[in-house]
Amino acid sequence: MLSYCTNVHPAEDLDGVCAQLARYAGPVRAALGEQEIGAGLWLAADLAARLVAEPAALHRLKSEVADRGLRVVTLNAFPHHGFHDPVVKHRVYRPSWAEPERLRYTLDCAEVLAALLPDGGSGSISTLPLGWREPWGAAEEGVARRRFDELAAGLRALEDRTGKRIRVGIEPEPGCLLDTAADAVSWLRGCDPSYLGLCLDTCHLAVSFADPVGTVREIRAAGVEVVKVQASAALHVDDPVAARAELARYAEPRYLHQVRERAPEGVRACDDLPEAWDELPGGGPWRVHFHVPLHWRATGALRPTTDVLRAALGALPDPLPPIEVETYTWSVLPDPPDDLVDGIAAELAFTRELLDARELP
Repeated sequence: MLSYCTNVHPAEDLDGVCAQLARYAGPVRAALGEQEIGAGLWLAADLAARLVAEPAALHRLKSEVADRGLRVVTLNAFPHHGFHDPVVKHRVYRPSWAEPERLRYTLDCAEVLAALLPDGGSGSISTLPLGWREPWGAAEEGVARRRFDELAAGLRALEDRTGKRIRVGIEPEPGCLLDTAADAVSWLRGCDPSYLGLCLDTCHLAVSFADPVGTVREIRAAGVEVVKVQASAALHVDDPVAARAELARYAEPRYLHQVRERAPEGVRACDDLPEAWDELPGGGPWRVHFHVPLHWRATGALRPTTDVLRAALGALPDPLPPIEVETYTWSVLPDPPDDLVDGIAAELAFTRELLDARELP
């Protein structure tokens, strides 16, 4: 199922979420000429808890989803709240998996998703890769392990009660405790594979300069399931020194934009674009964690890493997991679109073309 992620919208209460589904999701479906499209919902923690506690509120959300011609098979439970605050940066990684609020939020999201799925349906939820890399020690690691055991137990109990299996996918991200797909695969070896797997974000994959085909093969060889793909693209520039003025337009204050430079000795790292020119030599190509629209055409020295997305989709076997287009950065682009509906519809159409053209491994 191909969906677009609603974390592009800022609403965090039920009235706002319903209004934004009406304002954007319904018109996107109409623009595509489809009877139904996928919506990967993002629900802030307070709203997820309310939906679990109040059957009438959950019924309203279900009715809104149905009335707009939407189908929900996946939720994004990475941001806990405040994802469109003026400054987000490192706060998006809190609470971490060492904090009890993270488990409660994820299980609330699972309850909501189970209610939105049809009888016998299955779905997935993406979550953060434990947290930012620091502060973290043996105590936090032990707590996180126990939390994931509790998560698997909760998902198993939910399936027993509803007949619907929800899988949670860890989403590796540069700079986090699980920085790469290889890190996540290694950590998941101690988890229940029936309910816990990997969310493959192709922007994050590109930033790490990993080989997308080789990465997918390594994930499969390890027996880890990709339970969700976030179709996304990073910024690539071959000569960051020459392109400094172009890149500087993407150094905005809301989100963290990790940078990686490919060098002869390996990959160099910087945690945010504004500091990259001081911390990286600029002698090799850069990739920047800035989710750019998938259908975006290269301008000047900058180009999107859609080649990584294309290769990763081609390496995944059928049946594909849920594919969620996750470009949450429309509002902070140097040149934001006049009409977000057109932009989201164009991204979904572009991704559909990639899926239709993929060749099975």
